[in-house]
Amino acid sequence: MKLRGYQQAAVDAVYDHLRNRNDNPVAVLPTGAGKSLVLAKIASDAVSRWSGRVLILAHVKELLEQNADKVRHLCPEIKVGLYSAGLKKRDTNTPILVAGIQSIYKRACDLDPFDLIVVDEAHLISKKGDGMYRQFLADCKVINPHVRVIGLTATPFRLDSGMICSPDHFLNHVCYEIGIKELIRDGFLCPLISKAGINRADFSGVHVRAGEFVSDEVDRLAGDDALVSAACAEIVEFSSDRRAVLIFATSVAHGQQVVETLAKNHGIECGFVMGQTPAAERDEVLARFRGDECDSLFGREPMRFLCNVNVLTTGFDAPRVDCVVMLRPTMSPGLLYQCVGRGFRLHPNKQNCLVLDFGGNIERHGPIDQIKPKEKQTRTGQLPPAKECERCHTLVACGYANCPECGHPFPPPDRESHEAQASDAGVLSGEVTDTEYDVHDVVYRIHRKRDAEEDAPRCLRADYMIGLDHWQSEFICIEHSGFARRKAEIWWRERCLDPCPENAEEALELADAGLLAAAEAITVRSIAGERYDRIIKYRLSEIPNSALEEAPF
Repeated sequence: MKLRGYQQAAVDAVYDHLRNRNDNPVAVLPTGAGKSLVLAKIASDAVSRWSGRVLILAHVKELLEQNADKVRHLCPEIKVGLYSAGLKKRDTNTPILVAGIQSIYKRACDLDPFDLIVVDEAHLISKKGDGMYRQFLADCKVINPHVRVIGLTATPFRLDSGMICSPDHFLNHVCYEIGIKELIRDGFLCPLISKAGINRADFSGVHVRAGEFVSDEVDRLAGDDALVSAACAEIVEFSSDRRAVLIFATSVAHGQQVVETLAKNHGIECGFVMGQTPAAERDEVLARFRGDECDSLFGREPMRFLCNVNVLTTGFDAPRVDCVVMLRPTMSPGLLYQCVGRGFRLHPNKQNCLVLDFGGNIERHGPIDQIKPKEKQTRTGQLPPAKECERCHTLVACGYANCPECGHPFPPPDRESHEAQASDAGVLSGEVTDTEYDVHDVVYRIHRKRDAEEDAPRCLRADYMIGLDHWQSEFICIEHSGFARRKAEIWWRERCLDPCPENAEEALELADAGLLAAAEAITVRSIAGERYDRIIKYRLSEIPNSALEEAPF
């Protein structure tokens, strides 16, 4: 096996770090980039070139088998052992040992010392507490104080503690990192595209516990029969030209519901795997989904649809996957990345991978090539007991949608950061999505930038209602000069026969008098990775008669 350029660069960066620093490095490579080949090269070099002894740690049997196979292919003269209860292997004295952390974490003292420990999916090492990785690595450090640890991961952060590297951790420094878009550009990963999921649950009211949505509440919403039926119909429509559709469900009951609905309503066979699926059944289902040739399949056709619950997020290699469906929401950016990453791998005749997000996950976390751990939010207390009307300056309770004194509508409240909104955001940064919305209402008001001086120019703000609780705003720079003012004049001429006003009060008065053409629909452009959407097109009603024409003089 010959390493790709970036894989060799990762290996070289690890070696350079080990030679020049007295701590432990992490190499960051996206899912599908070939981390197994990188760790296999490091392990084989450590034994054949430097006479060391190497332990490769992982947490699922699929990764153990992949990593052992890569080392054997790369360096067949080196004996590679396996230690895993799930694989029924108990090797202990080989130069390279590939082990499952669940099987080995209490047995460091039963093994000979290691010079190098390579941890696959290194983000699983907790920075605090007494987890399996921490316990085992601490014991190995006692046995050999000079042992070095190398981490490999696609996501170098944890939801509970941020970046996995720190001076006081087992892993200290990211020595190499390459991004998703670079590998897509260079033809090593499959491009991703996304499409809007229309039939989805509203998870805005779901509570968060221990950093994740409460599963029972999510399941009650996602399991609505009508919603499941509509979502399945949408999945079938969007995936009509796809060869392998991988679905992530919220729970066992929800997954079974999806499988039954696809069979009953669409005549589609959909496989299903969960944690309790017997090993033989699971292996057969996964083989059919991968399209593998297998004697036990008795000539049955490959399976196009596969639904799973918390199983196929890491270590599952199915290059045929060209559609990933997120029917579940998650507060974990790492989990979102792992799920979507199942579609990264290349396969003959696979042009791209379609991501259907019914859980509002991309909006919640942003494009997956820009996912970073968020700083922990501190509670700011309850909402203030009152708010001020911008028109008449009356103080009223926060619950009012309109001022009880003058009728002025208050702007829609900001949505919570974890709330699911539309699901048409780009899955990769820079992806442009244009969506046309019908406008149900529009609210005009005067806007001045926060913390601006009292005499600073103001705008006319328009808030367009384009959903039950979905608004799009724009700002017309009535009181500005130069290019901003010229844009405001063009905007005004398209809607009103009267000249463009010189101040925001007059503009608001004319707007509230109904003298602006109504926006019947707007087209909103979203660019993944950018903070704000913008309106690029309008469908307007006829311009009303002007105030000047209606005047009695």
